[in-house]
Amino acid sequence: MQRLLAPREAANILGISYPTLKQWIYHGKLKSVKTPGGHHRVPESEIDRMIPKKLERGGIETRRGNFRRISGRNQLIGRVLEVKYSGLLAQIRMAIGEQHITAIITADAAKEMRLKVGERAAALVKSTEVMILRV
Repeated sequence: MQRLLAPREAANILGISYPTLKQWIYHGKLKSVKTPGGHHRVPESEIDRMIPKKLERGGIETRRGNFRRISGRNQLIGRVLEVKYSGLLAQIRMAIGEQHITAIITADAAKEMRLKVGERAAALVKSTEVMILRV
């Protein structure tokens, strides 16, 4: 069973305003389910589906405007699914569209970025290395 998010939480993850998210729901751009009380809830799968599309518009400067300037071009935007700490290391599991990716980074780096489940992040793929960048 996938988690359902309140519209404000979903809007925050997508980096859009609450009114924009509601318009997306009303116009069928984003699917939601209604609670017995008539409130909208957004499935995590819809968040995963929308993250890449949200970032496709505009030129490279627009799309990468909020990222640190870095030479790695293979930045995969997704959502943090899990953060596990074990000694000096942290395992970060992310959803990128319908795919999942896992990276092992230092625990210090994960704590410094304050990575949390549900937040947007970018996986940087360079050769055999995958790094996580909080966005």
